[in-house]
Amino acid sequence: MGQYVNPGNDSFASAILYSQIYVDKTGMLEYLNQVINSEQRYVCVSRPRRFGKSITARMIAAYYSRGCDSAELFGGCKIASAEDFRQHLNQYCVIQLDIAELKITMPKCEDFVQYLQKCVIDELRDIYPEIVTQTASSLPLTLAELNAKTGDRFVIIIDEWDMIFREENYNKKSQDDYINLLRGLFKGEKSQRFMNLAYLTGILPIKRYNNESALNNFKEYTMTSPKRLAEYVGFTQEEVMNLCEKYHMDFNEAQRWYDGYGFKSLTHIYCPNSVTNAMLDGEYHNYWTGTVAYESLKYYITIDKDGLKSAIIRLLAGERCRVNVATFENDMTKINSADDVLTVLIHLGYLGYDSQNEVAYIPNEEVRKAFAGAVEGTDWSPVIEAIRASDRLLQATWDRDSDAVAAGIEESHMANASILKYNDENSLRYVVRLAYYHAMNEYIIIDEMPSGKGYADLMFIPRPLSDKPAMVVELKYNKSAEGAIAQIKKQRYMKSLEGYKGRILLVGVNYHKDDCDKNHTCIIEEYHK
Repeated sequence: MGQYVNPGNDSFASAILYSQIYVDKTGMLEYLNQVINSEQRYVCVSRPRRFGKSITARMIAAYYSRGCDSAELFGGCKIASAEDFRQHLNQYCVIQLDIAELKITMPKCEDFVQYLQKCVIDELRDIYPEIVTQTASSLPLTLAELNAKTGDRFVIIIDEWDMIFREENYNKKSQDDYINLLRGLFKGEKSQRFMNLAYLTGILPIKRYNNESALNNFKEYTMTSPKRLAEYVGFTQEEVMNLCEKYHMDFNEAQRWYDGYGFKSLTHIYCPNSVTNAMLDGEYHNYWTGTVAYESLKYYITIDKDGLKSAIIRLLAGERCRVNVATFENDMTKINSADDVLTVLIHLGYLGYDSQNEVAYIPNEEVRKAFAGAVEGTDWSPVIEAIRASDRLLQATWDRDSDAVAAGIEESHMANASILKYNDENSLRYVVRLAYYHAMNEYIIIDEMPSGKGYADLMFIPRPLSDKPAMVVELKYNKSAEGAIAQIKKQRYMKSLEGYKGRILLVGVNYHKDDCDKNHTCIIEEYHK
């Protein structure tokens, strides 16, 4: 058992035996067992930090590695019920690399690619002393020679595989040397002979050159397209419900705080690290807080790209923004458009992605707070003030103070006009949602909700256990707030709230588009059933 070659199962055993919370994701091994030794044996899974990449890599090593006996460790897990469980258990020579760890341990002035190869070759020499010579320096050639002389084939697992591209993003030589090493390991005829399974995991998908993946023989599972591995991106709804029941936590709050990463095949995925911490702490909290998270997010949202600031404000307001994820080259140094920035934020977990409608969105309360914290560190003073004033606007609405509500929306609208195009027909809706930013703590907010004979512009539905009134909001241009209220009643927008037993406020807002004063008016009525 070595550090890099056949590393054993101690690291993964600690997660199962000694962690207070372990959610069984060994079902993923069933998929890997299907592709091992096949043409589909090259697998790359990318997902954000805090989403369990490293524990998955350790799980794969513990299952396949000859360096241990993992029958008892996996005996109570889902994979144990698979027909081929024993067939693949601890049957392979495994090479497991953690690029982040190697970077930390590497001596100063050492070449990283050479150091990586040396670490592995030194251990291979201990196992195959008669074959691996003292002069061996190329890992791909060494593996090819071992295969030719012994017939041995390998499982190679690389965690944080993309760290070189993220942290040495302007060191072209280091990147080129590294990608050439990966090509030597995973592409070509010799690789085909010595490779049983290749598993890469990191934050970014594989870097592209001239619109083609640098390792185009890999099947990729990403935050924009996790395909059949969607349930292994994070915790599923059923898994979170079970944890909430066990730890006596409110599931609805868990959903509000940490849900939101939906995919075609699975509409509810939760951030594992955040859910685990919340269960153990006994309270819901923003576990993305910290200087690094805020500074990273602030850096990306303030990149000078056309349309980006408007898109971020719309996202803050709870809107969904169309994004073309195909333009990004999976390279942090080549961000050429607002679409590229939004795609990076999807891969980093700061945005969710709806692949069917090709839109990005802020997924949950935790990330929304991270965005608010990042915006506080920018020069976007009108946006910051709108967020800060949100509590006052909400209270004024609940108090039915129409003048204060009209003044608050008008102030936000005028302050953010240059960003959102003041006279655009959608801008008032964005501004109203931004002005009611903190309403997302109390409400589920739905745009153009089908109700009665038409569509309410905005429907504020109280969250479970909230004691706040429901609100139906209708927006008008160059008409009247009275007309907005009349439309709510005529079209019976309250019909969707028939089962709701609390108070309902009808809110009509009008913006006089051609008025030189750009006057906003508001009427608030309480609806009586």
